[in-house]
Amino acid sequence: MLLVIGFILLIFGANRLVDSSSLLAKRLGVSDIAIGLTIVAFGTSSPELVVNIFASVNKNSDIVLGNIIGSNIFNILIILGISAIIYPININKNTLFKEIPFTIISAVLIFILSNNLFVIENDYIISRKEGIILLLFFAMFLYYTFTIMKKGVDKEEALINNKGVLYHLFFIILGIILLTIGGKLIVDDATSLATKLGISQRMIAITIVAFGTSLPELATSVVAAIKKNSDIAVGNILGSNVFNIFFIGGLSAIINPVKVSKGGNFDLIINIVITVILFLLFITGKKMKLGKLKGSILVLIYILYVIYILKGI
Repeated sequence: MLLVIGFILLIFGANRLVDSSSLLAKRLGVSDIAIGLTIVAFGTSSPELVVNIFASVNKNSDIVLGNIIGSNIFNILIILGISAIIYPININKNTLFKEIPFTIISAVLIFILSNNLFVIENDYIISRKEGIILLLFFAMFLYYTFTIMKKGVDKEEALINNKGVLYHLFFIILGIILLTIGGKLIVDDATSLATKLGISQRMIAITIVAFGTSLPELATSVVAAIKKNSDIAVGNILGSNVFNIFFIGGLSAIINPVKVSKGGNFDLIINIVITVILFLLFITGKKMKLGKLKGSILVLIYILYVIYILKGI
């Protein structure tokens, strides 16, 4: 029950944070793709951030890694898959050849660091130094997103969004408070649940926790698909995945080095594979889009992935 309450607080807090942040950004005239990659993506990834901060403090490495990688896998396979089934997702060349490669780089980099291929510290540990490397890549991503921001929100939209700055700031703070309480409940009770059921923390993190913290992304991208706003739908997922690895992964490692289990390494490989598959699906066919068929393929891959990992229970 406490786990469910944690998710409710987490989702409600994230919604308040995203809504208020997005409206505040639109008052500044930021483009849809920039909003998707930054404000919306960072807002919907805030549950992962809060959960991982508590998990890092408690030295729960399986939850730290399982949450961010599980969320990334869920984001691409389920959220983009369902969004594409609802309405075809079109992307521009800039997104295809710049933003998706950023996502691929993030997946490959955390795999390299996890397997000590840079030979910085101990095997199968993301050290504090490697956490700093991830944060440096996050700074590069931020610089890129700022370069693509363009003024030009419709005047009618600006008039509709007539709430004051303090109004939006109040709900942003409220969202953060609810996220903090919800995140604490999720980490404590997910760990307790895993122990009582005899299930590994990695399994709980990669499925239940990852699903729960990805619900804000799911809601945001599905609504964007229904409203036929592909930039928000795709930008939200790509931005969230980069944010999860570069910022949340880096910050988590700085708080406490993250130990990588053999099962966690498998998840890291799957994360790379599905990100490459996403790129390939976009470049095959016409008009660089994900339709119902391609969306169904992504969902099917996730189902097969979950069936496979559940066999390890």
